[in-house]
Amino acid sequence: MIRPNLQGLLMALLLPVLATTGCNQSNSAPVSPKAESSPQSRQLKVVATFLPMYWFTKAVSGDLANVEVLVPPGTEVHEYQATPKDVQALAQADVLVKNGFGLEEFIENTVKNAQNTKLKEIEASNGIKPLQEISPVVKRAEKVDNDHNHKAGNPHVWLDPVLAIKQVENIRDGLMAADPANKGAYQANAIAYIQQLQEIDRQFKQSLQRYPNCTFVTFHDAYPYLAQRYQLKQVAVVEIPEDQLSPTDIQKTIAAVKQYKVKALFGEPGVDNKLLKSLSQDLNLTLRPLDSMEIGPLDPQHYFTAMKTNLQTLESACR
Repeated sequence: MIRPNLQGLLMALLLPVLATTGCNQSNSAPVSPKAESSPQSRQLKVVATFLPMYWFTKAVSGDLANVEVLVPPGTEVHEYQATPKDVQALAQADVLVKNGFGLEEFIENTVKNAQNTKLKEIEASNGIKPLQEISPVVKRAEKVDNDHNHKAGNPHVWLDPVLAIKQVENIRDGLMAADPANKGAYQANAIAYIQQLQEIDRQFKQSLQRYPNCTFVTFHDAYPYLAQRYQLKQVAVVEIPEDQLSPTDIQKTIAAVKQYKVKALFGEPGVDNKLLKSLSQDLNLTLRPLDSMEIGPLDPQHYFTAMKTNLQTLESACR
């Protein structure tokens, strides 16, 4: 019978094929996840207190850190009340970036409540000499309970590009200490942003040197560092309510403006104070907005957009 021979012949033909198939299956076996990719390090979690601190931190960190801002842009930092969400954010954060000089009055208790013993704090104003009041402050007729005083010095240092460089450097050093593996990237990002700050400083110096001792009155004590840096004269800060002016408020403002023979009145962008506009018309002065950088988009480049607008405003006022 030929059946056994046929069976043997078929087996002889199939064995090489089976052997080849077995080898191919062995070579194409899936690579283990461990061999395919090494586990990535956890992204640094950073919390910045308010907008300028967020800009500077995000500029230095780039995509290496998850950065969030506590005080919503446009919210008054001095009067901010922390929320349970803020406490939770700090409880989960690796790093906190704050301005300092007593600006963020809410932050101390918020950090305590977060109970995060591993939280690293960066004070961006560390090493900067604070300014006290550089001009008379014309007080309101009726003081309100939440009126804030700058006991540790004026905190608005970010409005001076040269001091902003120091703040960026402090943030850079703090991030490098918290995340040494990415030290080179933080350093490179900081260099790029500092070069832009140096350029905006150059533009301010070049433009404003034509108007030495330009005098102005402001309604927010946010600009002494800016004024000192570029030889402007902030001659008075007039504290007035945004909602209702008393006759005494008006008289004090008019007296201050006449006393110092100022060229400009500076309010803030986004504040539609009709009474203030009416007052400026009575004084025959243009009320111009000067941005204190507490409102705006989260893009770190907005600092330069706002500062260039401030420079144009100052030039127009001082001519």
